[in-house]
Amino acid sequence: MSRSGLLDATLKSLSRALSHALISEHTARQPGVMQALDPRVRLIGVLALVIAIALIHKIAIILALFAGAVALALLSAITLRTLTLRVWLVVLAFTGVIALPALFLTPGDPLSVASPITRQGLHTALMLIARVEAAATLTTTLVLTTPWPQVLKALRSLYVPKEVVMMLTMAHRYIFLLAETAVQMFESRESRRVGILRGREQRRLVAQTAGVLMSKSIDLSQEVFVAMLSRGYRGDVQVLSERRMMLHDELALGVFVAVAVLSIWVGR
Repeated sequence: MSRSGLLDATLKSLSRALSHALISEHTARQPGVMQALDPRVRLIGVLALVIAIALIHKIAIILALFAGAVALALLSAITLRTLTLRVWLVVLAFTGVIALPALFLTPGDPLSVASPITRQGLHTALMLIARVEAAATLTTTLVLTTPWPQVLKALRSLYVPKEVVMMLTMAHRYIFLLAETAVQMFESRESRRVGILRGREQRRLVAQTAGVLMSKSIDLSQEVFVAMLSRGYRGDVQVLSERRMMLHDELALGVFVAVAVLSIWVGR
């Protein structure tokens, strides 16, 4: 393996994760349709539409909701490039692998005399892909347009247990903190290395770095949790800007719920 092999690939993956986080924070500060709504309305609205997508049995209705989700994302300062690279291609790759056996294993009428693919299998695979693509587009729009503390605050307003919210808070914070620490550790090793490491040596270096990083994460989590308790943390999420439900928020919530209910009724 060349010098620009495993180590460089690891560095690029970690840096890409950090850049995605910065893009999400930037998008959440942009003017847009979703950004103008109360976080509770965004969360409840997206949740209602995702439930509707899971209950609908007509692919035309799912595609209509998918088109609406794309329009909502575009009106919320999310580009088609972001949706394509971060949602559609990734979802298509994973869901396509899951849906592929349904083309051949679902009993029914074959597409042609010599075709092993049945019409029912094709319909099942397309339904699965359409559902996941539509739901992923909606949830990505929610995440990209809503800062994480506001999402957690909205979850608490829906009476999600504080223990669950606390775990989500810590996980979100330390995913990026540990990724940044890992990048610094790899860059430090690279700057002190002379010569070319073989594949086995590169894998050993990555494993050692992962072990040190895990040890650091355990020590750091305990220290931070004690520091949070000493500063008055009791499990509830606190945000600097408390929002109140306005008339346009209530109207938007009504639209979300009405669209979800109508879609379930029409797509039965």
